Amino acid sequence: MFGKGSALELGKARLVMYHKACLFLRRGECAVCLPVLTFTAYSNTGKTTYLEKLIPCLKAKGLRIAVIKHDGHDFQADTEGKDSWRFAKAGAEVVAVASGEKTAIFQYYPMPLDDIISHIRDADVILTEGYKYGSYPKIAVFRADTGKGLSVPAEECLAIVGDYPEPAPCPVFPLDDACPLAEFLLKWILEQHKKDV
Repeated sequence: MFGKGSALELGKARLVMYHKACLFLRRGECAVCLPVLTFTAYSNTGKTTYLEKLIPCLKAKGLRIAVIKHDGHDFQADTEGKDSWRFAKAGAEVVAVASGEKTAIFQYYPMPLDDIISHIRDADVILTEGYKYGSYPKIAVFRADTGKGLSVPAEECLAIVGDYPEPAPCPVFPLDDACPLAEFLLKWILEQHKKDV
């Protein structure tokens, strides 16, 4: 966490208050006040592994994180034979399971990214994986040993993670340490917040 009274701590507190005010004022609309960042790369480049490293770095800075994963295949999130699965098999379009610890909502129909975003609460930033055609700022993951280039043009990237050859049109961060990118993203989020105020 930041030092007591530091500029980043104050900025973080203002950011949280701003998001809560946006959600209060825009209830029912897309949560456009939440910053959304898209991580993009070709399959097996390391997007998920990198996000697993980045999330704890962002959490250490006091941010609450939401993640949306795009799956190009028909995934199975529920467990066959469980009551929630049985309700869906019986024809329910939406099934929710709640306990004292967590809640899961299964919606058995496709949703556009903005609709998914509009349902997210209690987060300071939304990270998406795989939505490379969307309009949100992109962070490309790159590994030279895959033999593949970037999945989006470098000029469209807010940042690049990996061993991308210099010069790049945006900042490049190491693949093995996510904390420098976390610091960059926190500053970027605070800058975006200042523009919106």
